[in-house]
Amino acid sequence: MRLPIKLRLTLVFGIAMAVVLAGLGWLGYLRVESDLLASVDAGLRSRAQVIANSLGHTTNSAAVLAEGRLIDADEAFAQILASSGEIIETTSAVANAPLLSAGEIKGIVEPFFVSRQNDEIGRYESLDDPFRLFAVPVSTPTRGIVVVGATLSDVNAALQRLLEVMLTIGPFAIVLTAAAGWLLAGATLRPVEHMRREAAAISAFEPGRRLPVPNSGDELARLATTLNSMLDRLQGAIERERRFVDNASHELRTPLATLRGEIELALARKRPVPELEAALRSAQEDVDRLQRLADDLLVLARARGGRLPVRRIRARLQDLAERSVQSVATQARDARVTIDVEASDDRVELDPDRIHQALRNLLENAIRHTPAGGNVRIEAARAGGKVRFAVEDSGPGFPPEQLADIFDPFTRASDEGRSPSGNGLGLAIVRAVAEAHGGSVSATNTTTGARITVEVHT
Repeated sequence: MRLPIKLRLTLVFGIAMAVVLAGLGWLGYLRVESDLLASVDAGLRSRAQVIANSLGHTTNSAAVLAEGRLIDADEAFAQILASSGEIIETTSAVANAPLLSAGEIKGIVEPFFVSRQNDEIGRYESLDDPFRLFAVPVSTPTRGIVVVGATLSDVNAALQRLLEVMLTIGPFAIVLTAAAGWLLAGATLRPVEHMRREAAAISAFEPGRRLPVPNSGDELARLATTLNSMLDRLQGAIERERRFVDNASHELRTPLATLRGEIELALARKRPVPELEAALRSAQEDVDRLQRLADDLLVLARARGGRLPVRRIRARLQDLAERSVQSVATQARDARVTIDVEASDDRVELDPDRIHQALRNLLENAIRHTPAGGNVRIEAARAGGKVRFAVEDSGPGFPPEQLADIFDPFTRASDEGRSPSGNGLGLAIVRAVAEAHGGSVSATNTTTGARITVEVHT
């Protein structure tokens, strides 16, 4: 089970603050410890220097230690050791044993500091805490070692107090940071929750409702703007689908009603064979129209789902153009329209059946809107890695305001001499075929009529 984002952000704030405080506390602890030890070392160095200087002017070691003013035997102490490790003189606190072993004394060539526990070199009854030593070799009047020391009780006490303060303040700071993170996460996510409620309220009954856009101009504002744009596109797609279904239902209802009427009329009374044959031929025409409409709707449905199949094989452009012209020869003859063909002999890879379907639709559309005695021209040629097909007629052209929408399903030209005939699917199928080949389609008006150009990738 995943935790809510607000709780996760709060935990991240708390954990991050704990890590930061632990790191800073550790660094601070080490820095304070270093500073305290440096202070102790400075005092030891000063005492050792006083004793070493005093040895150069007298041979009375006891007097030297007294002159060093080591008056607090429990906190500061000193010894003067011979090179053999024997104690020459010492303060009472460390009189039990030498502070340095004979082996250590032999290795001393320069001053050095060392920290010791009481039980490392001997038992000093008056010393209960770890201590710090500073050893200085001296050569007057005889070679020896001056060792001064001080207990670290004050240092340890200060570090203990610092640790207690950090352990007291740290949890409080973590809790305070987590609370601030909780409030900040809530304030940050509040617009998201508001958008979620608005999105849940959007339905098919309120398709125009949109998410509120914060005035912050930040990522949330851009997210709301992007989601609103997506909702606009979804609403447009839903409206197009609704219009598509409505228009398809209307187109199917008309031939079905005609077909039903013809069948009912034929069955109303006994009729001679010629009348029955005429009724059957009329019904067959309506069935053909219904079948073609259903095929067109299936093509568009597959194209809108991105599943329009394309089976590419090698084909001659000349054969494709002539085949398309032959399929509309009867329609062109009845409309008294001539068709000119200008096609290259190139062989290209494409789906000849789909291309034939698109070219036939273009030719039927051009013939339907060309006046009697007019001319239609079809062109097919390779252009680099593309193949360009074009159909041009000598009709009145497309209405300028409809050029942008002429390839939408069920769009029909309605003025400038173009009658709203056909089912409005032909040019939509042309675009679907072009896009299935990775190409495009465009429509323009020329000085003599209309021209539709299809480009496909081979």
